[in-house]
Amino acid sequence: MKYLLKEVEYRIDLLRRKGISQVVLDKLVKPEMKLSRLVVTKDFRIILPDYDDMEIGMTPLVKAVFLLFLKHPEGILFKELPDYRFELAEIYGKIKGARVSRNLFGIRRYDKSIVDATDPINNSINEKCARIREAFLLKFQEGLAENYFVTGKRGEPKTITLPRDMVEWKE
Repeated sequence: MKYLLKEVEYRIDLLRRKGISQVVLDKLVKPEMKLSRLVVTKDFRIILPDYDDMEIGMTPLVKAVFLLFLKHPEGILFKELPDYRFELAEIYGKIKGARVSRNLFGIRRYDKSIVDATDPINNSINEKCARIREAFLLKFQEGLAENYFVTGKRGEPKTITLPRDMVEWKE
């Protein structure tokens, strides 16, 4: 492996000395990245058809958080997460095959994991976003993967930057 890396380094240096521009060399080293469409199947599998039907695996709650952000291209402020509790619970319930339950007085009861994930003071949402990031980084490099995971600056809405015309929901 070290020999091969040395050989590549030598060849790049040779090209540089022959007058090949840095722009051309950068294109060789960092080829143009092509985004894949993202398909969410009826059974909530996440498939990237343009990468040989690569499937992105996540636990049910992490997948529910991913799908929640995917449904909101405008982004979600972490401090407003409690407003999305019911929607997240519905997505999570569909993935797990359960319904959001109500008690005798008609008040919704949520799984503790849903409450934690939508509590902006709790670190749970950051952990879920880290798991989403990890799921994509395990499959391909960061420059491409960052289009598929939840990103955003502190205090600003967090979003998935993948253009929504590249997302297909199979119903």
